[in-house]
Amino acid sequence: MIDEIQRRRTFAIISHPDAGKTTLTEKLLLFGGQIQVAGAVKNNKIRKTATSDWMEIEKQRGISVTTSVMEFDYEGYKINILDTPGHQDFAEDTFRTLTAVDSVIIVVDGAKGVEAQTRKLMTVCRMRRTPVIIFINKMDREGRDPFDLLDELEKELEISVRPLSWPINQGAKFKGVYNMYEHNLHLFVPDKQHVSETVEVDVHSADLEQHVGEKDAHKLREDLTLIDGVYSPFDVQTYLSADVAPVFFGSALNNFGVKELLDCFVEIAPSPRPTQAIERIVQPNEDKFTGFIFKITANIDPNHRSCIAFCKICSGRFERNKPYEHVRLGKTVRFSSPAQFMAQRKSTIDEAWAGDIVGLPDNQIFKIGDTLTEGENLHFRGLPSFSPELFKYIENADPMRSKQLSKGIEQLMDEGVAQLFVNQFNGRKIIGTVGQLQFEVIQYRLENEYNAKCRWEPVSLYKACWVESDDTEELEQFKKRKYQYMAQDRDGRDVFLADSGYVLQMAQHDFKHIRFHFTNEY
Repeated sequence: MIDEIQRRRTFAIISHPDAGKTTLTEKLLLFGGQIQVAGAVKNNKIRKTATSDWMEIEKQRGISVTTSVMEFDYEGYKINILDTPGHQDFAEDTFRTLTAVDSVIIVVDGAKGVEAQTRKLMTVCRMRRTPVIIFINKMDREGRDPFDLLDELEKELEISVRPLSWPINQGAKFKGVYNMYEHNLHLFVPDKQHVSETVEVDVHSADLEQHVGEKDAHKLREDLTLIDGVYSPFDVQTYLSADVAPVFFGSALNNFGVKELLDCFVEIAPSPRPTQAIERIVQPNEDKFTGFIFKITANIDPNHRSCIAFCKICSGRFERNKPYEHVRLGKTVRFSSPAQFMAQRKSTIDEAWAGDIVGLPDNQIFKIGDTLTEGENLHFRGLPSFSPELFKYIENADPMRSKQLSKGIEQLMDEGVAQLFVNQFNGRKIIGTVGQLQFEVIQYRLENEYNAKCRWEPVSLYKACWVESDDTEELEQFKKRKYQYMAQDRDGRDVFLADSGYVLQMAQHDFKHIRFHFTNEY
């Protein structure tokens, strides 16, 4: 059991949109032997789309709209990758994914540096003290000075960095990277499918000039001396405690610098870490199985209207057909066909260990955040659902298909793509999201996956907040006064839909004993 857990590496790849996150995932899968030809996110010549972008809308738009779960074996290690959406409209999916991983690889565009979404995601990693490795991508394009980039990473992401590979020139003159972790040289050959050659070379010998030329050899030696002078030697412990982020340079599209990243990653990245439950800390090597649901996906197989709940195993060993307790429902459940995933492709498994992500068939019994155990009453926390900022009424555009529409809305809300509120004043359904793009995705998926048509109608609201109070009289008075703006969420909890910041402020001022919550985890 200890051996199985020690060889697990579960991590998420995060970045700002277009930094190359999905492309990097494809190349990692290429090394893991899971795919023979790497797909492209945006390319007309390569007819294969990225493995992790399996939804129809992802293939059309060239963006990720949902987290994909993929696993493969590499040199004795079992690797679980979660490729997350970079677009801020789907940030909630990414935040939830970060609760299910033990480490993170952040992809940064070499020309643009640190962007808004990267900063936001790094804040979550800092909060959870998740170890981070940074991959600076697109070195084969003209970009910024590597030292400037390192300074910016330290300042913007508020973490110390330590380069473990170093680029030799960039853009059209890019010749390769020197791997400081393994002390060898990787010469750049622009090829999207094959790996470039590796040369064992002593930096201080004349061999270096033969490979990269006199000018670049001189500059590389100067840079390496400067790095040793400015940055302290790399210590794995400081990385594991999330104080230092190792930095690698490369070009994911051209499959360059990716193997160095992967080789170093499997060696230094943490195996499954302890998980904090409300009752206690759960250690991965405990005998008994525990796990929590961090994601639900509808329609992975368009031919079957099935939902899959993704369970992160926190401790012990999960076995097929064994009875487990569903803590929230207090029920015993068994799973005859648990699966492991390669984006959309799945294969049934008999067992899985702490650190693994397992797909469980879900017939509407799971919600995000649910706990499964072998009988212990445990609750894992830290799966927030944020207060939406955009709202629209959802109406049925095809009365003959109202059943399909209801089912579609229910399953998509279970996934956590958006939140549904029912207005108590007029009984209309309101969908709340954190980004405009989510409305388009919902409409597209309802039409294509459920054969249902919806139309959106505007509603002018500022914020949704959950309200509760120990003073029932005051709460009733508040609900009467705000009757037009009161709604219920899917769990039947009271939600106040404030139509402006001023109205919300006044409500907080006038009703002293009412608590206003901006995430639904309270």
